[in-house]
Amino acid sequence: MPLSARRGSPWTGLGTVVAKETADHLSGPRMVVIEALVFLIALVVAWFSTTTIRENIGESPFLFLRLLTISPDPIPFSCLFIIGLVTPVIAILLGFDAINAEFNQRTLSRLLAQPIYRDALLLGKFLARLLAFTIALISLWLLILGVGFLRTGLPPGGAELVRMLGFLIATIAYGSVWLALAVLFSVLFRAPATAALAAFGFWLLFTIFWSLMITPLVTTLIAGPPEGLLGPNLTYIQTEQVVQRLSPNTLYGEITRALLNPETRNLGVALVTLGEARAMLPTPLPVSQSFLLIWAQLTGLIATTIVIFVIAYVLFQRQEIRA
Repeated sequence: MPLSARRGSPWTGLGTVVAKETADHLSGPRMVVIEALVFLIALVVAWFSTTTIRENIGESPFLFLRLLTISPDPIPFSCLFIIGLVTPVIAILLGFDAINAEFNQRTLSRLLAQPIYRDALLLGKFLARLLAFTIALISLWLLILGVGFLRTGLPPGGAELVRMLGFLIATIAYGSVWLALAVLFSVLFRAPATAALAAFGFWLLFTIFWSLMITPLVTTLIAGPPEGLLGPNLTYIQTEQVVQRLSPNTLYGEITRALLNPETRNLGVALVTLGEARAMLPTPLPVSQSFLLIWAQLTGLIATTIVIFVIAYVLFQRQEIRA
């Protein structure tokens, strides 16, 4: 038997790591402060949103979807905007010190001296943070549902509930991308501050600069100028869509558009005839059809999470750990 062969399952101790890390995060001051701030902002926005909905209660059959998407009069943003903004922030704050904190506290070698392999340690830390993040999102989701029910006096319909549940799952998948990225940087950099800055730098890159600067530049280099001799360059438009979808923000935005706006029938560039355009009446799509629209985007978010975590896993396995 080679000296490097391992005995037993590589996942020994995984449950212990997940339980301990989850308890530490849910009871830690960092998570408590983050949840309190997010819940307070979401409660205020949901309260004003329900006031607007009550004044126009007969305009739409999807009241609870409007609760997420409308911007109430005194506030210039919606619940959806808040959730999309704070999801990466919470995920990064949970994951930026997953591994490097153990290095700096000199506890990593003692942890691995126990019957716990690196496989179980890294996966356990990721799953524990993902579980704490999921619990926070479910609590926020229930808070918005509760405010809507109490303020309007109407329960959500079955289709609305399924769409909002799909939105919750998509938000968890979106947050897992940023959590995996933060864990990757916690493996790469020994300083937690450097890992946090790198993760937030990528977040700003995809949030601000990807659509405004990088996508037009890359698309022009690949497909030429946006305007041709005979009108718009269709190759440019299609290439632009592909480049845009390399961003998790774009994938998440398309998912929320399809789920929270039932009249959305297409998420990409589609060439239709005049007769087809006239036949596209603004009628809501069935829930199953909306999920068919977003399955590729949702799969893309999950696949991105797996790829980033695998990179972190390989790098962590090759790191030298000293007492």
